[in-house]
Amino acid sequence: MIIYPAIDLRGGKVVRLREGDPEQQTVFSDDPVTTAKNWEKQGAVWLHMVNLDGAFSEANANRSILAQAAEQTDLSIQFGGGLRSLADIESVLKQGARRVVLGTLALKNPDVVDAAIKQFGAEAICVALDARDGKVTTHGWTEVSELTPVDVGKAMADRGVRHALFTDVSRDGMLSGANTQATIELAEKTGLEVIASGGIRSIDELAQLAQSGSVAGAIVGMALYQGVFSLEAALSAINEENL
Repeated sequence: MIIYPAIDLRGGKVVRLREGDPEQQTVFSDDPVTTAKNWEKQGAVWLHMVNLDGAFSEANANRSILAQAAEQTDLSIQFGGGLRSLADIESVLKQGARRVVLGTLALKNPDVVDAAIKQFGAEAICVALDARDGKVTTHGWTEVSELTPVDVGKAMADRGVRHALFTDVSRDGMLSGANTQATIELAEKTGLEVIASGGIRSIDELAQLAQSGSVAGAIVGMALYQGVFSLEAALSAINEENL
């Protein structure tokens, strides 16, 4: 299982939001590239980078930060937020992302997912199955559909999608604990390589996800930034479970 330290970008700064609410923001760094380098020094291989301005349809230069991080580190970067077209996907991949995360676009225009997989390969595409109260959300978590993550996950798997990101929106940035049960269930019912996200607060949760044998990764943000546990401790625990 892979640990993805999170770098959420807003206004060129590293921030975390509570429950995805732009009014509940904490700034952790004014230098995202240095933050990326620090995670690499502590053992990260992958990084999860989110363009929050893009998700909220606000003008920004966060993709240039992606390019700098890709150029100045050896990290594999998973990048999402505000990708609205095949051209956006191509642009971000050219700027150094190894994988893109598609949320609203995948749900509103799934034919683009087919085209993206055909053009860039399934390894380069991850679909976000973000949910609130068991229903998938879109548009920066502001709109709720009637579909469950398992419903959408199965449909995406049928289209050739391999990677999915699952966030329980109500837990994101809250340090309230990840929805491990729903994450494991999603992976088992869809066969997707599911990455857990939202509220992870303990090494035990990461160990539980790793022990399941079905969850491919976990994104950790607030717990690392607030020093609840270190990246080294998380990687050590996961490596023990992966043996």
